[in-house]
Amino acid sequence: MFNRHPSFRKRGGFWGLCILLLYTSPLSCFAHFSQAKELIYKIKEGLTNGTFIGAIGGDLNLDFTVEPPFLFSLPQKKVSEQYVHLNKANGELYTSATEIDRETLCPYNSEGQGCVLSLDVFILPQQYFQLIKVKILIEDVNDNKPKFPVDEICLSVPENTPVNARFTVEQSAVDPDLGLHGVQTYWLVNNFNMFTLDVEQNEGGELTPVLIVTEALDRETQAEYITDIIAEDGGTPPLLGKATLKIVITDVNDNCPQFREAQINVTLHGNTTKGAHLAHLHASDPDLGANAQISYAYSERVPRDIRSLFHLDRVTGVIKLAGKVNTATATFYKLTVLANGPGCIPAVATVSVHIIKVVTGPPAVIARYIAPEKDGVVTIKESEPAFSPIAFFTVKNINVHQKVDCYLEGAGPFRLGPYQLFKNEYLLETTEPLDYEKIQEYELIVVAKNTQELVIKTFLKVQVLDENDNAPVFQQSLVEISVEENNPPNTFLTQLQASDQDSEGRGEVIYLLGGDAPGIFTVDRVTGVLTVATSLDREEKETYRFIVRAVDQGTPRRESIATVVVIVQDRNDNSPRFINKDFTFFVPENFPGYGEIGVLSVTDADAGENGWVALSILNGSDIFMIDTGRGALRVKTSLDREQQGTYQLWIEAVDGGEPALSCITMVTVLLLDVNDNPPIILFPQSNQSYMLVLPNTLPGTSITEVYAVDKDTGMNAVIAYSIIRRKGGEPGSFAIDPETGNITLKRELSNRGLYSLLVKVSDHGQPEPLYSTVMVNFFVNETVSNESYIQSLLSREADIEIEERPWYTGQMTEGPERYEMFPCQTILIALSVACLGLFLFIVTLISYICCKRFKKQRKKRSEVEIPLKRKDDSVQVVNRKLRHFSKI
Repeated sequence: MFNRHPSFRKRGGFWGLCILLLYTSPLSCFAHFSQAKELIYKIKEGLTNGTFIGAIGGDLNLDFTVEPPFLFSLPQKKVSEQYVHLNKANGELYTSATEIDRETLCPYNSEGQGCVLSLDVFILPQQYFQLIKVKILIEDVNDNKPKFPVDEICLSVPENTPVNARFTVEQSAVDPDLGLHGVQTYWLVNNFNMFTLDVEQNEGGELTPVLIVTEALDRETQAEYITDIIAEDGGTPPLLGKATLKIVITDVNDNCPQFREAQINVTLHGNTTKGAHLAHLHASDPDLGANAQISYAYSERVPRDIRSLFHLDRVTGVIKLAGKVNTATATFYKLTVLANGPGCIPAVATVSVHIIKVVTGPPAVIARYIAPEKDGVVTIKESEPAFSPIAFFTVKNINVHQKVDCYLEGAGPFRLGPYQLFKNEYLLETTEPLDYEKIQEYELIVVAKNTQELVIKTFLKVQVLDENDNAPVFQQSLVEISVEENNPPNTFLTQLQASDQDSEGRGEVIYLLGGDAPGIFTVDRVTGVLTVATSLDREEKETYRFIVRAVDQGTPRRESIATVVVIVQDRNDNSPRFINKDFTFFVPENFPGYGEIGVLSVTDADAGENGWVALSILNGSDIFMIDTGRGALRVKTSLDREQQGTYQLWIEAVDGGEPALSCITMVTVLLLDVNDNPPIILFPQSNQSYMLVLPNTLPGTSITEVYAVDKDTGMNAVIAYSIIRRKGGEPGSFAIDPETGNITLKRELSNRGLYSLLVKVSDHGQPEPLYSTVMVNFFVNETVSNESYIQSLLSREADIEIEERPWYTGQMTEGPERYEMFPCQTILIALSVACLGLFLFIVTLISYICCKRFKKQRKKRSEVEIPLKRKDDSVQVVNRKLRHFSKI
């Protein structure tokens, strides 16, 4: 078509010239990238030194056979030394010793932008100069775990917060990684069944944890909750960040004051001195701070003059006599006392004061305290034993004829009785040890009553001082915990709880691990949260048993212990393992069917169903089978080494886990040879074959050989040759090499005719060697004159009886042959002499005839030899190869 348009021919010639110039010029290497000025490679951050990034020369299809060769240069030396290494000869880029950290390289990079390391690469020398823009995209990997800005986050929640109220945790975690590798979720280690955690996402994609109240709160029941807040990223495996979350329940004035006693009766003698203690009102408010402040005041119903007579302390609630009682005007006072709290309706208590007129001077009771006392309040330690003295009371102003009865009012382990023989002396003492944890204070009244029914009451308050007499008590003395193996680090196990009935610091409990606790376990001293720092492996250890101590802060310190048992539950993380990497079994051929060849021992470190192992044959199941229970390998049929000597089986072990794990091993079954094949005579091939041997053949000449092979191996295939029967000619005329089967002439042949040798070919097998026989025939003569005659002789020799007695190698020695002596030795000698005489006569006659014909036949005589099925040279080479093969 181009021949018809000259314009095409001109244009084709022009372009052909251009193409020729491109291929003959070094600049031809830029033919494929003249427009490719920018290359982009993508790698992950954190690669080790020397990691391959890209081949600039290869990606640009440069021809590196040009001269002078290309030279690649990176002008940004600082970048090259810091992050990448450029091979100047071929343009291959590798990472340098400085690890590429995406967060350091692109600190303000957002997820959508990507982090790019831009390089300019020069291709030199000048005649090849090109500027290549290389951009390396740095992919993020999960190499940073979330981190909270503070170790402890404090969140205040009012106790009147409604259910489902939400509180934002402002101190959210930060993860420099991008996308899924950033913070994905938050969760609480312990929500106390009071809280839950939600996550809110702002417009920028940042996640903020939000605490949700799920149950009604009561500060008076529990004032704070301490747990761990966990931030989890989306890596595989995920990385975790932890901070302590302290939820403080702030007080709300939701409780009002309440009097312990709403009605109090007081009896007052008319001569009671000013300042006497009458009553002590006590109101309580479980709120805190200002919400729990209580002030005591008289009701407006109480007249001013009565308020002045009975002084009420606004803070303590103590009522004292502030003036002189006028028994002539009043004998009864009713005092209404209010307990005021902020924002509350006052609580009301009534104090009834009964005034007893004193006709004569009432007895006076003087108290002298043995125990510490202040403002009528006696303090005594709970550790004091029974019958500890508290105070002496002396009764005075008693007439001689007046009888005074002094006794004690009020409940408690106390008694008031006369002291020894002293009159009007009374001792107040305890009757049993006091227990702060049961009752903290007692209010007692010492009553002195005379015969005129005049009564003097002395009020006494006994406060029990707490001592560290109670050790912390665990809720459970034995804590059993189950955790699956391969758990993530810092896994929450349980929260230990112990209580101490003592007050203040004596009742504060801290938790400590016992000395037998492994170092992988940690317990929070304050919260009692028990965690395990590392991943557990059941196959390494299945049960951990250690002691946890609960210690109070009293003096001396008291403690109790609890036993923690951590049971590691199994996971199917171990594949079955064969005892050996591979197995080899030696089995004699003709091994009986379903016989046991060997046992494949396999183990699995897992427990239960995860450790149950089943065996199966992947190949060769038509010949072999395996007993799954014992791992015994059996053969279904009898094996023949001569058909196949080696079997290679692949055995798979599968455990019972979900998902199941498996392993494979190779089993080699080698069949040991059994002497079950007799030697096979390859040469001569027939008992009827023969060989012409000239009478003038010299002794020592190799005439022929017997060649045989044995399909067995080893000693079963080692063949020995021996002559076990001879017929014709002189004894010992021929000898056979027991190893090679080579037959040589041992003496001159004086007689002509047919010589027959019965050769036995035997192996060295055990326990009984196997053998074969062959007839080797030699016709001694100058020529073959009548073949039919020779064949008739051979047919008669075919019935030679084969001697069963083996011909041992030791008998095949040089020298005269050994014969057995017959019993009729004399007869045989006579017959031998007669035969010898006849033989000499015949020989003489034949010699005479032969001498006459010798001259006539001398010229015609030629050496004629009919080989005994002799092979040509190529056949002999094949026989030697066969012999070599049989030995292998």
